[in-house]
Amino acid sequence: GTTLRKMVRDAVTEVVEGMIQLTETILNTPLQSLCQEQLISTGRVWEACEQASSMPRDNQAAVASALAAYLGVVKDALEEMEHALVEDQDPYSDIMEDDELGFRGNRDTYWSEADRKLLGPCMGLMKASKACLKKVLGVVKAYGKADSSEQIAQLDDLADIANEISPSVDELALSMYPPMNQLAVRLNAAKLASVLKKVLEITKISHVCPPSEEGWVQFLTGAVNHNMDKIKNFTQGEL
Repeated sequence: GTTLRKMVRDAVTEVVEGMIQLTETILNTPLQSLCQEQLISTGRVWEACEQASSMPRDNQAAVASALAAYLGVVKDALEEMEHALVEDQDPYSDIMEDDELGFRGNRDTYWSEADRKLLGPCMGLMKASKACLKKVLGVVKAYGKADSSEQIAQLDDLADIANEISPSVDELALSMYPPMNQLAVRLNAAKLASVLKKVLEITKISHVCPPSEEGWVQFLTGAVNHNMDKIKNFTQGEL
């Protein structure tokens, strides 16, 4: 599978690059001396070798590892946005204080009432992204197989499209900060919704989704559509 091959390639590259750096460090230091740079380079080689030795052994494990990484990124983005929403209605309160300027009265650093209405379904989409990755990861672990070329290809397709979720979540999250451009939020939300529905469609027709798992696929598809419809209604005047 391409997911496993990419992981193997990246792991080997890390080992080789680490050895090159260590060799250069040794050549550039006097004989019979041990400098801090050599110790750091040696540590990097050991770390790369340990990562290579613990690599997934088949494409199912490789895809599960990739999905877990994507899920971690989306969790961080969601937590960051949830934190911003409770920061006294000012998401920049912790990074924009200036002793010289004193109290800030710039309303561009705050959400308007209309912005806050739009934030609700946008957060709904971000939460659906987290739930989608968590559920897909679960079925890949439970039902994923790498015994045939078709199964391997289906797993790769899932990993490829799921890889688009976290950057789409980041783009939506960035556009949600004030001063909010509601049309940009709508466009980014539509892109994320499209990616999520594609992930759910590919999951549903793959071998990792037996009939017993189709219920959550339908539920999340409905949740994505529901939140996207709300976003469209709130931004109708921006078109």
